[in-house]
Amino acid sequence: MPAAMAADSTLGWHQLPNALSLARVAAAPLLVFLAFTDREAVYSWLLVAALVSDMADGVIARMNGWQSPLGAKLDSLGDMLVVFAALAGIGAFHAEVYRDHWPGLAAFLGAGLLEYLLALWRYGRLSSFHTLLSKTAGTVLAVFLAVLFVDGFVPWLFYLAIGLGVLASLEEMLLIALLPEWRANIRGAWWLLRER
Repeated sequence: MPAAMAADSTLGWHQLPNALSLARVAAAPLLVFLAFTDREAVYSWLLVAALVSDMADGVIARMNGWQSPLGAKLDSLGDMLVVFAALAGIGAFHAEVYRDHWPGLAAFLGAGLLEYLLALWRYGRLSSFHTLLSKTAGTVLAVFLAVLFVDGFVPWLFYLAIGLGVLASLEEMLLIALLPEWRANIRGAWWLLRER
């Protein structure tokens, strides 16, 4: 097959991770609407689909070498919006989590919001570091949310997700302090310090 034809046959596939991130961005307002209109079953399955797409877009991009600064920004925006939509769903369908576990949620939200604000102040955009710790925290959070909305509250999974999320935010704050210019897709603070 000629090289030009081979290139044409794959034209556009490199945008699949960005399309998945954009789908999450679009799903977030719909999730909030479903939460406020008391449609838990549809909300739950759309949330699970959004969480799965979050894991899929990064894997697809890394496996095929399709990572880009735009993709990193879209992924971070999608992550943030889906987390806020999940918080709306928890309030609508599992208010007892807020009532009984508010200190953990406050720590998670406080650390995450502080990291977002510091990144916006320092770089004028979300950090989009995608560290190993933040990916691990995101995966555990996704599992917790999927289990919560499909099967029910699991305390140890909640606190594991919260703890890893706070640690990931703290590491990203350290990266913000260490990096004078924005850079996406950093493995973590330990690897950054080894570069220096």
